[in-house]
Amino acid sequence: MIEYFQSNLWQFWTLIGVICLILELTSGDFFIMCFSIGAFITGIVAIFVPSFTAQIIVFAIASLLCLLFVRPLALKYFHRKDQDRPSNVDAIIGRQGVVTDSIPAKGYGRVKIDGDSWKACGVNDIAIEKGERVKVTEINSTIITVTTDNNSK
Repeated sequence: MIEYFQSNLWQFWTLIGVICLILELTSGDFFIMCFSIGAFITGIVAIFVPSFTAQIIVFAIASLLCLLFVRPLALKYFHRKDQDRPSNVDAIIGRQGVVTDSIPAKGYGRVKIDGDSWKACGVNDIAIEKGERVKVTEINSTIITVTTDNNSK
């Protein structure tokens, strides 16, 4: 049984490569992809070199070279326009939502955006009625400032 695994380690490396590719789909930063490429290269080497130690060394070197040379190129070509990509809370600015609790003048209400409910106030302390569509203009801690679509033009 052990001889079978030793003679077919290429299958192990191919499986590792496929798993890394699947994990890369969840991140998109081309980091795990480098380990996938290293595993596929090691899978090819494993057909000709039966030493597991040599395969580990090939995997480490191939992955490191991929991290140093392939990843920067992939980031450059696939994330060209994403330099100013907002993340976390900043990504909510400019999004549209619906008022779920009326926002009184100089007061707070609630706005639902993508299934999340946010505490909100109106731009220039305007009152906004329940059911109106609004656009987020600013975020301050956990309170968003919104304007109606009529006021955003």
